[in-house]
Amino acid sequence: MITSERNEQQSEQLREWFADRLPVDVYESLTEVALDREEITVVGTIPATESVKEFRERTREQRIEVAREAEDLYRRKVAWAVQSGEERTVFTHLAVPVMTRLRQPERQVLDTLVAAGVARSRADALAWCVRLVARNTDEWLTELRDSLAKVQQVRAEGPDVTDSRKSGS
Repeated sequence: MITSERNEQQSEQLREWFADRLPVDVYESLTEVALDREEITVVGTIPATESVKEFRERTREQRIEVAREAEDLYRRKVAWAVQSGEERTVFTHLAVPVMTRLRQPERQVLDTLVAAGVARSRADALAWCVRLVARNTDEWLTELRDSLAKVQQVRAEGPDVTDSRKSGS
């Protein structure tokens, strides 16, 4: 599992990598590079006078070239996003299937969201729930990620269990 601290370090390294490779006129500024096991998302600001459609057309070839290099090097797909004022638009991103097991009461929640028109499918309803939890518990999730980072640090500083097994202890 990638800890938040390690994830932040990787994000900063990737941010530097993309900043070095993206032509200076692609974004006004490169604001964020986020990653998970499958995907790297590159976010930059565009001028308020440029639409997302115009940006995509103007930068397509440059982004494709950089994405191919990154995908070969990092073995993850690259998604692109733009920030214009308060609005963020993500495009060319993955929708990764995630296996889950839900009991009937949990499935009924998803089915209610579908029946009410909040979501088109159970998958959309589950994604909606995850976004809602993330938005409303950001502080709690940050604290949880920090705790996980601390657990990983303590484990790394502890004895190497595999060494004691090899010596017959």
